[in-house]
Amino acid sequence: MVLVTRNIGSLAVRLFVRTGVLPWFLIVTLIYFSLATEGFLTSENMFNVARQSVYIVLVSMAHMIVLLTGGLDLSIGVIIAMTSVVSSLTMISVWSGTGAGIGAILAGCAAGLGAGTAIGAVNGIGVAVFRIPPFMMTFAISWIAFGIILIITEGLPVYGLPETFSNVLGYGTAWGVPVPAWIAIGLVILIYLFIDRTRMGRYLYAIGGNQRTAELSGVATRFYLFMAYLMTGTLTSFAAIMLTARLGGGEPVAGMHYPFLTLVACLISGVSFFGGVGRVQNVVMGALFIMLVENGLAKLGLTSYIHTIVISALLIFAIIANNYRQKFLLTFRI
Repeated sequence: MVLVTRNIGSLAVRLFVRTGVLPWFLIVTLIYFSLATEGFLTSENMFNVARQSVYIVLVSMAHMIVLLTGGLDLSIGVIIAMTSVVSSLTMISVWSGTGAGIGAILAGCAAGLGAGTAIGAVNGIGVAVFRIPPFMMTFAISWIAFGIILIITEGLPVYGLPETFSNVLGYGTAWGVPVPAWIAIGLVILIYLFIDRTRMGRYLYAIGGNQRTAELSGVATRFYLFMAYLMTGTLTSFAAIMLTARLGGGEPVAGMHYPFLTLVACLISGVSFFGGVGRVQNVVMGALFIMLVENGLAKLGLTSYIHTIVISALLIFAIIANNYRQKFLLTFRI
């Protein structure tokens, strides 16, 4: 009996080492909320969770790109807000107030993408060229950008966008699937191919693993660090434009909780805070897990303050579990 128990325990540990903490979190979450709430596992609720997950999935992938290099981006929230505000103001200034406003929508999207990408470029220059620590650079830029947003908007939302914008990018469907979901699926595939199948993707892992070694191997680390932050800004801006369409206007405080949520999604899914480790598919599952937890907590009638406490506790537990996983990894040599 003792031998059987030991074998089962050893098998469980090996399974944990191979899979990581995320699958176990998902299993426990699905079981608990399906028993504690009504309608949690219904197709309608799962469809809503998937639709709401579009934005956090994209931004989590964006955050993963800089985390792979051993970096961090605390400005993701203001990139979303800046994109939202700039795109909305541009649409309003270009749109005549009649018709579908396709030209205004395209101009607004281009301006928003440009603004978000510019913040990513500034972060990249600070980190790659001037060697400013990513935490300090992105933290400072987030407050600078937020100040600019408040000056532009006086802290007020921007409304009056063409209805076509929300009808298509916010609530539109194609073959029964929301348009934002199709866009997200396409971007997930592109980022997966970029990270796993291109030379630049391999270099990002190499820089995060050991930047000095990567430099000695001939990798242009400064260029690839700059590109990582640039891409993070661009991908975050794509999510921000769709979120703006969903909200129906530009929000100065849109996305302020995204740096925290996306960092949790990445770390829970196995992305290393120190760089060099992480997979796109796992990050997508991590983002979906965060939205499942938030959906379940909402169905329990708990406030957003409780959501923050629970997700923060999950992050701490995930880090502890991953630390033990690394120890078991050395023990079992898996």
